[in-house]
Amino acid sequence: MATIPTKTHPLLAVPFNTATDFTVLASHCENFAETLIESNDPTLKMALCGRLNACLTLLQPTLLEPVPPHLIESLTVDSLPANFPRFAPECTELCRYCLTLTQMLAGQGFYSEMEKHLSYLLYELINYFAAEMKAPRWLRTSKGVKFIDEVTA
Repeated sequence: MATIPTKTHPLLAVPFNTATDFTVLASHCENFAETLIESNDPTLKMALCGRLNACLTLLQPTLLEPVPPHLIESLTVDSLPANFPRFAPECTELCRYCLTLTQMLAGQGFYSEMEKHLSYLLYELINYFAAEMKAPRWLRTSKGVKFIDEVTA
């Protein structure tokens, strides 16, 4: 019997582990979430959810740890960023997200329209989360390096 080769999506082969920098894990999360909303293949969607879950599971216990010294330079800027990460879906999308989550919580079932809105909500949340993870934290000033929150407050 001949073996039929199957194509594997390149994102399913992206390596990461507990030693992977949080900024890299955040980028992987963005890529998984983006591909998730673009795909119509249920098998690929399931695999991407698994990869996304693995990345988020690695990130979660490290979120309150200090930024590793080797990443500080990449998160330091010379001028304030024009934009800061924010979660700002349109009011219609926000309402759909709320309705979908409410229906899920109320046990209304999982149907294709719900899956679509939950996928978009997940995509928006992941983009915001990744932007927060990769956002500059320090600003070089004439008085030395300061936390951005100190300068913008």
